[in-house]
Amino acid sequence: MSEYPTFRYGQPRFDQTTFSGRFRHFLDVIDPSTLFVTERRLRESVELLDRCKQGKLPPGVTDAQLWQAQKIKQAIIHPDTGEKILMPFRMSGFIPFGTPVVVGLLLPNQTLVSTIFWQWLNQSHNACVNYCNRNASKTTPTSKFVQGYLGAVTSAVSIAVGLNVLIQKASRFNPTTRLLVQRFIPFPAVASANVCNVVLMRHSELSEGISVLDDDGNVVGTSKVAARHALLETALTRVVLPMPILVLPPMIMAALEKLPLLQRQRRLVLPVHSLVCLAAFSLALPLAISLFPQMSQARLDRQ
Repeated sequence: MSEYPTFRYGQPRFDQTTFSGRFRHFLDVIDPSTLFVTERRLRESVELLDRCKQGKLPPGVTDAQLWQAQKIKQAIIHPDTGEKILMPFRMSGFIPFGTPVVVGLLLPNQTLVSTIFWQWLNQSHNACVNYCNRNASKTTPTSKFVQGYLGAVTSAVSIAVGLNVLIQKASRFNPTTRLLVQRFIPFPAVASANVCNVVLMRHSELSEGISVLDDDGNVVGTSKVAARHALLETALTRVVLPMPILVLPPMIMAALEKLPLLQRQRRLVLPVHSLVCLAAFSLALPLAISLFPQMSQARLDRQ
């Protein structure tokens, strides 16, 4: 398969039936370089795609140019509303704008106030990203998003604060062990909050079902079984996603902080910590969202 296959309007460039294809696709989706696209370049990309859709492409336009134009448009313009997504809440902005929050979540020696603040800020950022990238083709009450947001914040803060209190009271832990264990607290808090958000936002799908399509993309009905399948995959993805981001950095930093350089130059700890978080975040996001296809197939058993 060539780097730039024949352009297909509205379709992913890479094969979505394989993990590697989905991984390469989402690397495109989260590419932060699209944050620097100028207004003129965006307008040119949209116009080029419109001409392609109408079958009026100018001579000499290559597949590479068309794929790049589609990448730019999909990164910036909401597919349903046609409006620009605010830069911090685009998928391409998730890593650069989310990394400072991850660094804050993993800071050592957290106080009660700082724990609550970073968990609240993380869930607020996630909520804004989810809302700005929502499926707007079907109207969803704002109360659904508020419900999911409040549930996520409550569960994240409750678990993080509760675990911190328990560790502080655990007399068998020496100070070094206590500090190491504290660094892992953000993971169960964030993972549980993510699952809570999914369940609260999409629980109605379990009773109403979700749309089922045939091979030609036509809606043929709704299915509660498909809804359960989709909800489970989404929840698993939301648990896997923060795992490398919030588990690997504490392990790596525990080893790096023993190095003579960081022992002598303590002011380097925060920059190194930030770089480790950025690397883990950049790898974890495309890996997690590539686990499952966005469209799943199911066999219909006829009686």
